Amino acid sequence: MDVNRRNLLGASAAGAAGALALPTEPARAAPLIATLGRDATQYGVKPNSPDDQTRALQRAMDEAARAQAPLALPPGTYRSSMLRLGRGAQLVGVRGATRLVFNGGAPSLLSAEGADGLGITGVALDGGGIALPQRRGLLHVAAGNEVRIVDCEITRSGGSGVWLEQVSGDISGNILTDIAVTAVVSFDALGLIVSRNTIKGTRDNGIEILRTAIGDDGTMVLDNHIEDIKAGPGGSGQYGNAINAFRAGNVIVRGNRIRNCDYSAVRGNSTSNIQIVGNGVTDVREVALYSEFAFEGAVIAGNTVDGAAFGVSVCNFNEGGRLAVVQGNIIRNLISKRPIGTAPDDDAGIGIYVEADSSVTGNVVENAPSYGIVAGWGRYLRDVVISGNVIRNALAGVGVSVAPGAGTALVSSNMISGTPRGAVIGLDHIKPVTSDLTQDGAQRFAQIVVNGNAVRGS
Repeated sequence: MDVNRRNLLGASAAGAAGALALPTEPARAAPLIATLGRDATQYGVKPNSPDDQTRALQRAMDEAARAQAPLALPPGTYRSSMLRLGRGAQLVGVRGATRLVFNGGAPSLLSAEGADGLGITGVALDGGGIALPQRRGLLHVAAGNEVRIVDCEITRSGGSGVWLEQVSGDISGNILTDIAVTAVVSFDALGLIVSRNTIKGTRDNGIEILRTAIGDDGTMVLDNHIEDIKAGPGGSGQYGNAINAFRAGNVIVRGNRIRNCDYSAVRGNSTSNIQIVGNGVTDVREVALYSEFAFEGAVIAGNTVDGAAFGVSVCNFNEGGRLAVVQGNIIRNLISKRPIGTAPDDDAGIGIYVEADSSVTGNVVENAPSYGIVAGWGRYLRDVVISGNVIRNALAGVGVSVAPGAGTALVSSNMISGTPRGAVIGLDHIKPVTSDLTQDGAQRFAQIVVNGNAVRGS
């Protein structure tokens, strides 16, 4: 290698070493909140300020929505009156650290109308117990497709927690506590999932799936944890329910954990094709699982009920309520709502009650102060099968209507033990009018078939 080339290479190496040895300016890390979206503080929003932040927050939300960018709220408390969210708005907080506190003077804290694509994530909303107008939620959304409310906390609402009208999307992973009315209300859903929420302490209902008229709804209520639901306004069952579906067809209620309700765990009123499947229920003071009034089609299967006045009720054939499968449920430790007399009565702990076009199979009922299973109310009985069930420690095993005009029932292949008032008894409404039909036969009732039951200690 010639001298000039050696000199050139040496000079290049020295230059590179010199460049590496030059002092460098430390890299500036981008603020972490910037990775979530536009930083709200750039618009004059001040975390933890004692001042009302409504104007600055609204400006930040509007600017971010126009840019089709998420608005990121850094950790801190922000005091505000009502904020309006538009189409495509994305509000992102730091879960457990970003908190909006309602100052009042408006019907909601966050309100959106026609806000397709709305997303709210990781934000806590504190209503401060300030009363809201009727039919309003602290978070209120009307007419929105693909709405996502995820991993938020809603507390101390003076109305409902989340109120939705004509909304599709996903309400999941939220925590709702100390709600004056109902935690989540949906009217006329367009395809909604309500899942994995924790709801504790409401004074109307936990979740309501409602429609203005009977029709298809299809909302799925899945894997929520719901407890401490009070019937604050009183009534005869409209309030005090963990999950209440009204007029909403094709609703699925699955895998929810429900505890301590004044009325029902799941109540379907005029809800055709409802599925109530795989829920765990303890300590409810009325019917645990209910399908009533004008419905066709109910599947109540694979649930556990431990502590209720009634386990399952599928009723109101007089209103068109019919067609049900009650299968594979465990129902036990039912409670009496008044002292039990010498005969079973209608408010003293019944395991399962059905009326029309129904199959009751493979259930286990234990510790029922009244009947294990009842079919029919007066003449309102038609085409009921009660088969393959286990009934233990009930005052009476199965009660079936033999009143004038009652239809057909088959009571077959059940295991019935520890029922001192009889294994299978004919009823006129709730009044026993026969002795044990497994002993003297049911031949005098052409419409009632009783056979193949194993009876022990009755």
